[in-house]
Amino acid sequence: MAVADLWLFCLLSLGFCAMSVQEKPLWVELSCGAGPVHAVLEPGWPLLLQCHLGVSPDEEGSEVTWLRNGVVVQESPALRLLSNGSLLVAPPPRESRAPPVGLEGGYSCQREDAFGALTSRVVNLSLASLSRMLRDPEAQVVPAGGAARFECQVEGLPTPTITWEKDQVPLEPSARFISLPSGVLQIRGVTDEDAGSYRCIASNAARKRHSQESTLTVTPGQSSLPTKVEFVARPQNSTVILGRPAVMECLAQGHPKPLVSWSRLDGKPIATDVVVLETNLVIPDTRRHHAGVYVCRANKPMTREFVSTPAELRVLSPPVILLPPETVSLSRGNTARFVCNSSGEPPPALLWLRNGRPVQPNGRVKIQSHGVLLINQLSLDDAGYYQCLASNSLGMACATAKLSVIVREGLPSAPRQLQAAPLSSTTALLTWDRPELNSDQIIGFSVHYQKASGSDNVEYQYAVNNDTMEYQLKELQPHTTYTLYVVAYSLRGASRPSQPVTMEMLEDVPSAPTQLSLLSPSPTEIRVMWLPLSTLQSRGTITHYRIDYSPLGQGERVFSTEVGGNETQVTLRGLSPNQMYRVRMTAGTRAGFGPVSEWHTHHTPDLLNLTMVLFAPTELKVRAKMHSLHVSWQPPPNHTQISGYKLAYQMLDSEDGEGSEKKRAEVQPIKLRKRVKHHDITDLVPGRVYQVKVWAYNKQTEGYPAVWKGRTEKSPSPPKGPDDPSPPVPPSGIRATANSSRSIWLRWERPRFSSVRIINYTVRCSPAGLRNASLVSYYTSSTQDILLGALKPFTRYEMAVQSNAVNVVGPFSSTVEESTLVDRPSTPPADLQLSALDSSSVLVSWRPPLEPNGIIISYRILFSCNVSQPEHLWTNSTHNGSISSAELQGLQSGTRYFFKMGACTEMGVGPFSNVKDVHTPSNGYELDIHAVTGIIVGVCLGLLCILLCMCVSFRNGKTSRRWQSRLFSLVVPRWWNDLPSAIQSSDSHDSPL
Repeated sequence: MAVADLWLFCLLSLGFCAMSVQEKPLWVELSCGAGPVHAVLEPGWPLLLQCHLGVSPDEEGSEVTWLRNGVVVQESPALRLLSNGSLLVAPPPRESRAPPVGLEGGYSCQREDAFGALTSRVVNLSLASLSRMLRDPEAQVVPAGGAARFECQVEGLPTPTITWEKDQVPLEPSARFISLPSGVLQIRGVTDEDAGSYRCIASNAARKRHSQESTLTVTPGQSSLPTKVEFVARPQNSTVILGRPAVMECLAQGHPKPLVSWSRLDGKPIATDVVVLETNLVIPDTRRHHAGVYVCRANKPMTREFVSTPAELRVLSPPVILLPPETVSLSRGNTARFVCNSSGEPPPALLWLRNGRPVQPNGRVKIQSHGVLLINQLSLDDAGYYQCLASNSLGMACATAKLSVIVREGLPSAPRQLQAAPLSSTTALLTWDRPELNSDQIIGFSVHYQKASGSDNVEYQYAVNNDTMEYQLKELQPHTTYTLYVVAYSLRGASRPSQPVTMEMLEDVPSAPTQLSLLSPSPTEIRVMWLPLSTLQSRGTITHYRIDYSPLGQGERVFSTEVGGNETQVTLRGLSPNQMYRVRMTAGTRAGFGPVSEWHTHHTPDLLNLTMVLFAPTELKVRAKMHSLHVSWQPPPNHTQISGYKLAYQMLDSEDGEGSEKKRAEVQPIKLRKRVKHHDITDLVPGRVYQVKVWAYNKQTEGYPAVWKGRTEKSPSPPKGPDDPSPPVPPSGIRATANSSRSIWLRWERPRFSSVRIINYTVRCSPAGLRNASLVSYYTSSTQDILLGALKPFTRYEMAVQSNAVNVVGPFSSTVEESTLVDRPSTPPADLQLSALDSSSVLVSWRPPLEPNGIIISYRILFSCNVSQPEHLWTNSTHNGSISSAELQGLQSGTRYFFKMGACTEMGVGPFSNVKDVHTPSNGYELDIHAVTGIIVGVCLGLLCILLCMCVSFRNGKTSRRWQSRLFSLVVPRWWNDLPSAIQSSDSHDSPL
């Protein structure tokens, strides 16, 4: 600190230059860490605010800026900027009665260097003050031996000290006189000497104040004391800031003197640092574990008679950063993730800053729950200081992290010449040229796109191989503008993003019909009113509406009229009175008309009974809030005939993107008087679509309704901290039962023990054994069962259930498995092949169906010579379901046959395949099987005769052995030679006769 600054500071301190010996804090350090969040400027004591943000004040290029309530502080006689970056706040003079202007407020400092900027936590500076007495002690009349109690209330900064006087003399400390920090004086066992005048004195650095005097009158004897135990002062619900004292007062009287005890309602023991002052609880330094409900109990001695009273102590605490973000250095193109967890009561709100300014979420930068900041596709512009600020009503805490983005040498330059063109309303083609530098080192590209408008759009990213410079984008939204860019990747890292291009998708026809309502202003008119379609449903600019209408019972002729796209109502004129009409409508864009709504019927009033017709109220207006709707209207034209109004409303479950709405049960109509022109509907669900109807009625009839449809405001997402309720446990008793071939009933029970209120359940369903995320479906149910539909037949699924509370979701339960029932095959047998074996038989081969939906038990083959014949006239051949080919015989030669086949499960036959044809060949030379069999038999007989002759000749010995051997080798088979020689010799000699 410079000598001049030091001299000024000492002068303002009234000569007290040795600040280290002073008890009062004369300086406050503002940093991005833990520290005080409140400071009091006392008369005669200057305050020095020092900015410590981790940057040396002497560093070249470092600048400090001071802010008060977010506005740059301008130097003045009361505010002096010192050369070291500190801010000196001069106090008001002690004798000054008028408080200085422009000193109180929230102070913070910002320090900027070459890398970025940092901001400190906010310190709220207040002037020392003391209010007038908010409550003076009241006169007391107490019997001797009873208890007296005086109380005074005053507010001030710093917290004032309260003392008591009797007859304008300070009270001496005594066991019977209990002075509580809350401004209460208790006198126990009152005696005659205690009678007199009492007053309190409140004092702090600002001033001193006296209360009005009040008298204590003591009546003689204890006979007037109540025999039953009763409270003189009960403990009150109180809220205390962390670190400050808390008092739970409890004063009881009776005869005999009651015994007073304390306990906690939750059964926990009272903390050891709690002081019991007679019958009062005093907590000198309140901590979070002191919070809870305390019970004071007064017992009448030697009896079971007692009285008790509870009181809740709530402990508020300023924010504290539990898990600060960490400093990181990452390469360009990577993802940075910062985590910041905080604690406080009330739960603090988190704010992310970059270089002292709030981070704006977009497709690339996302702020997630639980204090997570994600930055995708890092660039050099993302480098800097990142801070998370946690704030609640008591103050602010912050933490700092530094992000450095590294760019390596040899990286490819950015892709060039991006061009994007829509191919349809939902697909587009993106092309680009390779980078100019280091393009030979590229291993791939990444394509990034997001909606060009909106505050929280999601950025989508897709990887592309190195061998292509184009990518087809699918599933885009019609009539929506997108921003696209491409990044090249090498083994060293990512290139700079290419120059972004914007592209507007083509329009499409609307995806949903409009919601319309009807009323008759007169017997010959019908007024058609509707709500504009949402951007997601319109899929383009609505250019016109077409309304179709026709009278019922007068043929099928339909009349049509068109109005412009900016209209929301039209009146159909020239209609017949007392006639039932049907009306429908559709919206159109430049691409054409969308789906048509359902027919709505409406009966026009009777012209002869017009006096009985009650028209709809006019100027129906609804102001939607988060939990309520304020409905107002004006009377109908014939308001003199009405007796009152009726109002009904119902919630509509809207399914985004499909335009369909499922109505819930309508609330019983509310009757209102004739003079009432407005009504508030309360206890509604935030962010839901409601329909409101208002109509007039009298004793004879009810009129036409005026209808409004709209959405209540969405509730803001409260910040989550580590002290949030624990997640709910999963449901129990989960049971799955197959309902049909395409649906499964899933039932469960509520968790038996849960510390939070469960609002709904999330069901996860996927084919068993698969880990493909695209096949996982999620459903939401507010009841304890759900029918899962649109499943595949004969498929085993695994399911799990998750409990959801307000802003808290629990883990999924263990999985249960169940298979859908069997159904008919969805596809025919595959690869039907035909081949003619001969003139009367055909081989049919196939493969099982791709979607059998069960076990194939048989195949049906139909064939005919005439393809135009009805199916029941075709020849049917049934085969077992385990084979994949069959031979059909008995066909006519030289004939063209047509074949088709289907597969059968136990539920029936599925679709048949496409018809295929085959041509059997004509009759030619064919081998006579019977003749061939006769020839073979004859040859065998001849050989047998020769063998017999040989045996006879051998017996007679007339044939030489040589000739016998040759002949034998010709006739006897070769295996004879393989027999043992003993057998051969025995057979070759003559047997004795």
